[in-house]
Amino acid sequence: MTSLSLWWPLADHEDVRVALEAAYADGSRGYHDTVHLCEVFDRLVELAPTTAFDREPVLLAAWFHDAVYDGQPGAEERSAQWAATALADHPGVEEVVRLVLLTEHHRPADDDVNGGALSDADLAILAAPPERYAAYVASVRAEYAHVSDADFASGRSAILADLLTKPALFHTAHAREHWEAPARANVERELSELRR
Repeated sequence: MTSLSLWWPLADHEDVRVALEAAYADGSRGYHDTVHLCEVFDRLVELAPTTAFDREPVLLAAWFHDAVYDGQPGAEERSAQWAATALADHPGVEEVVRLVLLTEHHRPADDDVNGGALSDADLAILAAPPERYAAYVASVRAEYAHVSDADFASGRSAILADLLTKPALFHTAHAREHWEAPARANVERELSELRR
């Protein structure tokens, strides 16, 4: 796995990067860990040649988008607040906060290039090969071990069904071409299994 420090876009705020790495490395996390963060960065690299997003705010938002993740409501808001506080002296902090908040529902406007890139990179796991997708589903369930099977199935089904109401799961041309079909198939299959 690539060293996460290579993805830190600022020449300073190293203390913030170290704190973020520690948060993602927390052993109590299931899916929203350093592997997920690296996968988001890898997908941003894949999108970069065809998607003209602003690198620095999108990378910073990727760092912060799951900075707080404890299986409780409001994680995106708390992650955005961490970004607002930690980067208070950074001129692009408002865009970083906006992008972090967008990852709660993954519904950027059609002309939101930064939001589309981050949303697509975050949801790219939905297009993973079956074995990786199964591992993803299992690790998400582990993060919600405190929730009963019935409540988890209900909540997860609602999230997946909401995603499927979108005209497209992805917003960038590259993601729609390469990720949309396998992602839809994975989500539809998981939703069918949850409803059985």
